Amino acid sequence: MKVLVIGGGAREHALCRSLSLDPDVTALHCAPGNAGIAEVAELHPVDATDGTAVARLAARLEAGLVVVGPEAPLVAGVADAVRDAGIACFGPSAEAARLEGSKAFAKSVMAAASVPTGRSYVCTTPEEIDTALDAFGAPFVVKDDGLAAGKGVVVTDDLATAREHALACGRVVIEEFLDGPEVSLFAVTDGRTVLPLRPAQDFKRALDGDEGPNTGGMGAYSPLPWADPKLVDEVLETVLQPTVDEMRRRGTPFSGLLYAGLAITGRGVRVIEFNARFGDPETQVVLARLRTPLAGVLLAAAEGRLADLPELVWRDDAAVTVVVASHNYPGTPRTGDPVEGLADVVAQDAPDAYVLHAGTRLADDGRTVLSAGGRVLSVTATGKDLAQARERAYAAVGRIRLDGSQHRTDIAREAADA
Repeated sequence: MKVLVIGGGAREHALCRSLSLDPDVTALHCAPGNAGIAEVAELHPVDATDGTAVARLAARLEAGLVVVGPEAPLVAGVADAVRDAGIACFGPSAEAARLEGSKAFAKSVMAAASVPTGRSYVCTTPEEIDTALDAFGAPFVVKDDGLAAGKGVVVTDDLATAREHALACGRVVIEEFLDGPEVSLFAVTDGRTVLPLRPAQDFKRALDGDEGPNTGGMGAYSPLPWADPKLVDEVLETVLQPTVDEMRRRGTPFSGLLYAGLAITGRGVRVIEFNARFGDPETQVVLARLRTPLAGVLLAAAEGRLADLPELVWRDDAAVTVVVASHNYPGTPRTGDPVEGLADVVAQDAPDAYVLHAGTRLADDGRTVLSAGGRVLSVTATGKDLAQARERAYAAVGRIRLDGSQHRTDIAREAADA
């Protein structure tokens, strides 16, 4: 089977890496890709949000499956265009992707499906914003209603900061603060059957100790030794299946990857947000633990036959990923700096540690890797437990040289020490 992956970040590199190891994948393509993905897939230039261009490329490549990675192409309807061309596609329709594209829409779906989540207000005027902020009090949780590349959420004790962000968003969701640890749980679904993957935890804040601004994610780990063994079953029953059933009831079935961001509060599990695609950096650690070949799972979801699949098989290993970010991330990142030491990671650590590219490109010489975004690399490692995986990941990070780069030093530390 020929597979085309759309996107060019670390998530897509993780997907391509897993697909490249699948014996059923005869040819692997990625558009537009990045410097790292080029090592495992043939790259093609394309505007990832142009459904017509993506469908045309998939047809030319005779792809048997298209996997749409990022949220923007999904919300733009790229998966619809591919399916309209008669090609199997893993990814929800534009209507279904509104679960991520609009926080207000997601809240309405959760209310209809009786999915547990935080109380919230949808605000469009300064008066509504002030009323909502006053109703909840600090800490304030303010979310841009639309897509914001993982940086549209502000959680702060400062009223002025919260109000400023809310006013800048246009339409905004203000909700109660949900205490307790956060968990990310992915589920593959064909619009009817829901197949949950293994949970992970990511780290949104830029600095150690969960300090600093929100980012797209600075690292992740799996499994979660502190989590209730019944957590996945509970979330499947109370969150994932009801949401998929409600979307089907509305006539807009959700087929693809449903991501539930959860808070384990003192009152039980609550949904923080939904995403309509694999999350980054959690994908890196979840796929590192999956033993079942990936292509068949994604194709079954695209073709509506997930119920026919056997149970997924998982490795016992733990996985940790650490994001190496560029200077000044998540502000205006500096780009164009050489990334050195990548070959040292491959030579010293593979396959226990490896590098997944996010914001990279090749220099004009065709050999030198340059930074090209805020999050530059995800260094992922596996081990017999979190402590070993963490040790290997940070040893690999130490071999990479990128001027002005930054990374958190506490990814998975608390869980590994427990």
